Amino acid sequence: MSLAQIHVDVDQKEVRKYINNKLDEILHETLFTWDVNEMIKQTCMSKSFLEEEFLHDPRMRILERRKEKGKRYWFYKESLEVMKQIMEEW
Repeated sequence: MSLAQIHVDVDQKEVRKYINNKLDEILHETLFTWDVNEMIKQTCMSKSFLEEEFLHDPRMRILERRKEKGKRYWFYKESLEVMKQIMEEW
């Protein structure tokens, strides 16, 4: 009795892309707050664009948290919804 041989070609780039997408989904489900650097990464927007178009908006300012002269944070889900609202107004 001979054993069957199976050969599977795997596209490493597609596997890596799939894994990164799944990790991003998990991150979004568990993210509580985010900062400007994470916003830049997740939205693919520059810091200056985020500042001008989103972070100076009164709705985003309400969500901003920081200690005196400290790093700024925003509640993830709430700020994401506000960002969507702002984009729909463009």
